[in-house]
Amino acid sequence: MSSDPKILFTGGSGLLGSEIRSHLPDALYPSSAEFDVSNLEQMEAWASSHEFDQVVHAAAFTSPPRIDEDPIRAIDANIIGTANVVKLCATRSLRLIYISTDYVFKGDKGSYREDDPVNPVNKYAWSKLGGECAARLYDKALIVRTSFGPNEFPFEKAFVDQWTSRESVAVLAEKIAKLTRIEATGTLHVGGKRRSVMEYAQGLDPSREIKELSINEVSFDVPVDTSLDCGRYDELIDG
Repeated sequence: MSSDPKILFTGGSGLLGSEIRSHLPDALYPSSAEFDVSNLEQMEAWASSHEFDQVVHAAAFTSPPRIDEDPIRAIDANIIGTANVVKLCATRSLRLIYISTDYVFKGDKGSYREDDPVNPVNKYAWSKLGGECAARLYDKALIVRTSFGPNEFPFEKAFVDQWTSRESVAVLAEKIAKLTRIEATGTLHVGGKRRSVMEYAQGLDPSREIKELSINEVSFDVPVDTSLDCGRYDELIDG
């Protein structure tokens, strides 16, 4: 693959899309009004007037509590939308990178490998797994399971009893950008070391005081440990 691929990035106004622009300044970042992933006809019309050979699909409905209230929106955005992106890529023989989530795992053991069984615990994760199913049907797709957040922890409290491989969006954007330049397909785990969400939050700003929170105190289902074994990523990038 060329070291300088022509990239379409969906979800360009989101957290990852806003951060990754400094790494992929020449990529195409259409708005959701221009490139609505739930509207395949519109997507095909837009694609016909633009040149690109790779799609990074990050557009998604990502709020677990809001998806519990409105699962149909998650079906349209995360399942049907991803299936439409896969169709677009398949008909044009484009490479696809699909941004999925560590929440596809049950969260009962941690350090998950790419071939470990999946079993989501909430509707958000089920909708992202639905997107994975579509991507799995396409041989030129790379499914990236990951977890990331803002460069500043956005909450006053952090879970002390949930473990993750979450990275700041600044770190994750750089890692995703590197994947656009290598020939990798299948499923890949991308993230940092295993740590509690509290440890992750404190690592972003050691001087800030963050209050403790338990997963038993929230109204939506949260997996206990979705930390990822990211060894395959390290091998691909670092050799």
